[in-house]
Amino acid sequence: MVQVNGNYLKLKAGYLFPEIGRRVKAFSEANPTAQIIRLGIGDVTEPLPEACRQAMQAAIDELGTREGFHGYGPEQGYLWLRQAIAQNDFQARGAQVSAEEIFVSDGSKCDSANILDILGEGNRIAVTDPVYPVYVDSNVMAGRTGNADELGRYAGLTYLPISAENGFCAQIPSEKVDLIYLCFPNNPTGAVASKAQLQQWVDYALANEALILFDAAYEAFIQDPELPHSIYEIEGARQCAIEFRSFSKNAGFTGTRCALTVVPRGLMGKAANGEAVELWALWNRRQCTKFNGVSYLVQRGAEAVYSAAGKAQVQALVHFYMENAAIIRRELIAAGLEVYGGEQAPYVWVKTPAGLDSWGFFDRLLQQAHVVGTPGSGFGAAGEGYFRLSAFNSRANVEEAMARLRASLTN
Repeated sequence: MVQVNGNYLKLKAGYLFPEIGRRVKAFSEANPTAQIIRLGIGDVTEPLPEACRQAMQAAIDELGTREGFHGYGPEQGYLWLRQAIAQNDFQARGAQVSAEEIFVSDGSKCDSANILDILGEGNRIAVTDPVYPVYVDSNVMAGRTGNADELGRYAGLTYLPISAENGFCAQIPSEKVDLIYLCFPNNPTGAVASKAQLQQWVDYALANEALILFDAAYEAFIQDPELPHSIYEIEGARQCAIEFRSFSKNAGFTGTRCALTVVPRGLMGKAANGEAVELWALWNRRQCTKFNGVSYLVQRGAEAVYSAAGKAQVQALVHFYMENAAIIRRELIAAGLEVYGGEQAPYVWVKTPAGLDSWGFFDRLLQQAHVVGTPGSGFGAAGEGYFRLSAFNSRANVEEAMARLRASLTN
């Protein structure tokens, strides 16, 4: 009988979102007439921007001709898209990122897990708590942790608690670590980091020869012009950081799949014999071996994000979802709850009512209000007692969900 990867057996219960799906499915089967509103996972609801649709339609027509047909594309992404990304997302903000350093992919979630392919098993890894579960689970699957304790914390990981007391921005580790996962705007708490705060992390990484894995999937939702959108706006970051970005939330590409990872040239790691090795070359080899690239028509759609019409339409989408977040914040505060996030990010992080843990609040909202959110404990032990609500839904659903939620809290 074939052996399985025993590291998968270390994983706790089930991945957070499948467990939510299981509970919602059971409730729906028992209550078939219930109209459930989902404010749990961060899946967008509004149509793709018109500029992107038109570009994709044109690409389909192009593929229908012998002259315009495209087969396998470059594993790194088409140069015209990488140039548009470099110019608009980085160079326009003073971050010196070249097209060569951008790798187009099918998702930042995938990339944040796949990056472990090029990193050694002996690295000491730091994650925030609460944390986006993929960072932890992918390390468990790759055999980089021990078993989990009763709180769900895995041996071998350094957990950096984030809370209201530290503004949901983790303190610099007191011990030396090699690999640091940071996410700003933060999922799940909606917190952001200033340039000064990120500079502290970069300085730590440089001093300790550590690598920062920086997840900027929600950067488009930042409203404050003083806040950084990229780790590469910080001096020294090119020598110590890899950044992940996505078209999923800002341009609605959750169903079409397009993202990118930035690996600067000259960013170095160390081989077992102590030799310095360029990470760009390793990631390029990994992608060429294991990835066949994002489809031509999707990349044409992503390119249209940077057209004049595309920029306006994407900004309108961002504004729409941030208005939803403002409604959620307002109604939760009016209901007497302690509320964080939702001002620079599409997630609202709320303290659960007295007497309810995070899964207890999940069940209460599902059963009484028919509203689905995400229990904070699913993001880590320090997330217990909190609950995440997503602004990704229609305006009518958000308003109805908040009316139901307030009614359930007063019963």
